Amino acid sequence: MTVAKLLIGIIIALAIVAACSAPQPAPSGSAPATLTVFAAASLAQACAELGGRFEAQHPGVEVVFNFAGSQQLAQQLAQGAPGDVFASADAAQMSVAIERGRVRSGAPRDFARNRLVVVYPKDNPAGLVDLRDLARPELRGRLVLAAAAVPAGEYTLAFLDKASADPRFGARFKDAVLSNAGSYEENVRAALSKVVLGEAFAGIVYESDVAGEAANEVGRIQIPDALNVLATYPIAPIADSARPDLAQAFVDFVLSPEGQDVLAKHGFLRASD
Repeated sequence: MTVAKLLIGIIIALAIVAACSAPQPAPSGSAPATLTVFAAASLAQACAELGGRFEAQHPGVEVVFNFAGSQQLAQQLAQGAPGDVFASADAAQMSVAIERGRVRSGAPRDFARNRLVVVYPKDNPAGLVDLRDLARPELRGRLVLAAAAVPAGEYTLAFLDKASADPRFGARFKDAVLSNAGSYEENVRAALSKVVLGEAFAGIVYESDVAGEAANEVGRIQIPDALNVLATYPIAPIADSARPDLAQAFVDFVLSPEGQDVLAKHGFLRASD
């Protein structure tokens, strides 16, 4: 064999080795790796962007979201529903998942915070100008709240308790407001929808709910810090995820500066704020 032929053979062999060791794209038409994220309904808009960015950074991965009230998601997990990541709107529902063995103790990380705000239809049919207006009898049956079992509903009751202890509102404020409730929704997005559609004259939702597309569709009355509740959102991989590495990668992405910027863009407070 001549030296030239020997060199050509070596070059070809090296090229074959390099090609075999290089990362290979998923075959055309192959099914993507699906990552299922159970996420609180209030995260819907932010998660749509987070999922898209994560997919762009992980070719061949499809992120599928299951949105509902956190208590509904915790119950689904408790009943064995398969999934990879759980993002809750409060620690209590994450604790349910831990107690049922679906999330490992110590795994949850706080990734966002939120606040409550009062909203009303853009034309403000009830003429609301102040938080105390929530107790007006004209609002009877036209106030929509999240159900008490939903984190937003629990936070709303805490706000009403604080207000009722404030002389500016009076001890009967909570009872008067609750008597005006026409419906209690299973997730906060449903409550917002009723206000946007004019089916309710007022509602109490998360501030993040009116930071995006709904910002121009409703008016709002801010709840001062002294009366408000700062909601903390935890996230964790599901213990029996079929894709544990990918689940952890998604959690890490949400906690990353890029993920935190996306959440802030959609009206959430950063976990470190």
